[in-house]
Amino acid sequence: MATKTIIKPAKSPTAVGPYNHAVRVGDLLFCAGQIPINPADGSLIAGDIKVQTERVLKNVKAILDDQKLTFANVVKSTVFLTDLANFAGMNEIYAKYFTENFPARSTIQVAGLPKGASVEIEVIAHF
Repeated sequence: MATKTIIKPAKSPTAVGPYNHAVRVGDLLFCAGQIPINPADGSLIAGDIKVQTERVLKNVKAILDDQKLTFANVVKSTVFLTDLANFAGMNEIYAKYFTENFPARSTIQVAGLPKGASVEIEVIAHF
């Protein structure tokens, strides 16, 4: 049976609840959803969907970097938006991080996100 390893990157914002940033099981890394939190002070980043998506993906990158992975290792992503009208803006920034061999992706509109964020992204990556 594969071992469950808890991942808590030093460069990631503090978790806002009882969860870990990521969990590794075998060759898979399951990353918790990231919202646009400033890792320096734990505050929500103000700004439009592009600004918030940029911060979210930087937070995802911190987890991947910690495990010596890149966005090319991501096999599945799930994007949560509080307003699907923001899809184009989110997608513009998303495409700067996922540039080839794109992962499978789902995008879902939700009623709300922690701390009033407009976007949250979770990923699963393969070693």
